[in-house]
Amino acid sequence: MDTSATIRRLTSGIAAMVGCLALGTASLPSALAETPSISARQRSEKKVFTDGQIIDGFMKTAFGAEYHLAGRVDRIRKYQMPVRIFIDGSARADRRKQIGKVVRDIAMRVQHLDIAMADKRDDANSIITMVRDRDLQKTITAFFGAEKAKEIHDSLDPQCLSGFRKNENYEIQRSDVILTVDNGNFVFLDCAYEELLQSLGPINDTDTVPWTMFNDQVSMGFFGVYDQYIMNILYDPRIKAGMTVEEVRGVLPDVLPDVRAWVAKVNNLPR
Repeated sequence: MDTSATIRRLTSGIAAMVGCLALGTASLPSALAETPSISARQRSEKKVFTDGQIIDGFMKTAFGAEYHLAGRVDRIRKYQMPVRIFIDGSARADRRKQIGKVVRDIAMRVQHLDIAMADKRDDANSIITMVRDRDLQKTITAFFGAEKAKEIHDSLDPQCLSGFRKNENYEIQRSDVILTVDNGNFVFLDCAYEELLQSLGPINDTDTVPWTMFNDQVSMGFFGVYDQYIMNILYDPRIKAGMTVEEVRGVLPDVLPDVRAWVAKVNNLPR
């Protein structure tokens, strides 16, 4: 199996791709909206996009990997099964509650994605490991090994990370997210949304699309409309794991109108 991973830098508070490693209705939930910096970003959020802008962002994030060691990255990667999430690590009840709200928010806004929390680790295929910032490096070492962990630390000084393992059909089999719990609410929620969403498939960062959280220069802290377009395209049943760029372009004219209608509905946007 191949593993793809993303990392967020502590020094800048923005996401950056680590790569592919050869390892195997309309408003934010109240607990999120209570963070003033997130509320302000939501109020100023751009919500109207052309078909070309949406397709451009989808292609740039769903295909490729900014950095990879092994495995092809020119195919769609996604779960083709229900996603069940288990929280490991920190016992902080407030952070666990926030993760539950993030997962429910994603479930509400992505039509064909079956995602929910799991009570038992054995029932989960996505594990969120929550650690103190001082324990992050040793946790990354446990996940990636000493050599790769040192490379990650020296080049990125991360504050959170995510990755997934896929099979030979590019179906994601398992994903892992590592979050630090003690860097403040905005950083925690920004990391939680981005890393959890990227662990579902759109692993590639891009600095050419200004509306997506999958951009090194963008910090949001919530699930914006533009990224809802990306995730709803990815999880439309007509978009299959293993599809090529050409195959995806062939079905997008049928997929995009349905995605537009859904995103408009859950965000109370004009149609």
